[in-house]
Amino acid sequence: MYNIELKAAKSGYDRETCWVQARSGLIPGNPGRIVMTMQKLSLSGSDVFLAINEMRSDDCGNSWCGPYEHNDTLGKRTGLDGIDTLPCDFTPKWHAQTKKLLGTGHVASYHDDKLVTTPYPRKSVYSVYNDSTNSWSSWSTVDMPDDDIFFNCGAGSAQRLDCDDGTILLPVYTKAKNAECYKVTVVQCAFNGEILSYITHGDFLGCDNGRGLYEPSIVFFGGRYLLTMRNDSHGYISESFDKLHWSKPKQWQFDNGVDLGNYNTQQHWVVGGEKLYLVYTRCCAWNDHIFRHRAPLFMAEVDVKTLSIKRNTERIVVPERGARLGNFQPMQVNNNESWVVVAEWMQNDNKGFGAEGAKYCEQFGSNNTIWIAKLKWS
Repeated sequence: MYNIELKAAKSGYDRETCWVQARSGLIPGNPGRIVMTMQKLSLSGSDVFLAINEMRSDDCGNSWCGPYEHNDTLGKRTGLDGIDTLPCDFTPKWHAQTKKLLGTGHVASYHDDKLVTTPYPRKSVYSVYNDSTNSWSSWSTVDMPDDDIFFNCGAGSAQRLDCDDGTILLPVYTKAKNAECYKVTVVQCAFNGEILSYITHGDFLGCDNGRGLYEPSIVFFGGRYLLTMRNDSHGYISESFDKLHWSKPKQWQFDNGVDLGNYNTQQHWVVGGEKLYLVYTRCCAWNDHIFRHRAPLFMAEVDVKTLSIKRNTERIVVPERGARLGNFQPMQVNNNESWVVVAEWMQNDNKGFGAEGAKYCEQFGSNNTIWIAKLKWS
């Protein structure tokens, strides 16, 4: 059982940009420091991001300072070919062995402030936080094997898993230069407190639907590893007992055999009260006005025997107010509390980009609030 305490960390925007990709990491202490990263999105286009910012809380999210921009270390870089690259889909998480807050994501590429959609190389990004100076290291990328399958490879929005020996299981999605569909693999990495480096990778998981499988998240529960993955038509689930060899992905369903209804949107894991939960969005009877039905955020218990969702446990953890909530992140604070962090994304692509789409979202009450759903386990 759990109670939900919903708090707003920040609200308000200028109808030209809005805060997106809000995700938080905990630096342990008494009570510890929580660092929330986010970045501005230009409302005039698709996935046109600006430099990563941060907010900080030293009282478990009751008050916040910031946001502070980190343009020098987490901002845009221009290459010799005139293509700008920028870290995005960034997720901070504490790495216990090195006692470092490590953020991971991937790069987006732009030309004339427009997202590059033609085949262009992509890599996974990482940066390390210095809590003494409240700064992030200049972003670096993970060196992958010289293989065409890793031409377009990123850990964007991934929920990683840190192992007891300090190695990191970083799920990524990738495709060759001329491939149409993404495939997911789990990359085992080493991290020495400064450099995140490739060790090996596991099976490639794919499907024939739409753009394949992407935006994966991993968890270890009940003696096995589980991957949840985004697809244009369905959410998918796969399992492994050795973290590198995986079962054939299957579509997420409720325990009554009905499709979960999640599509073209990420899902993530929460562990609490000795149970495993999935947080997700889905199509239902009353959210057709939301782009890709990306709100509200639902959470339900996973039946770990059948790898299905227990329908009668579903609850809304962040309500729908006209804006999409598809890009979110869970974080464990301690054994008694977990968070789900999300920013109201003030675009509705069905109504066009820019202020008009934002105003449409506002009609239902949204104002670019960054929500923290505190899950209190009992």
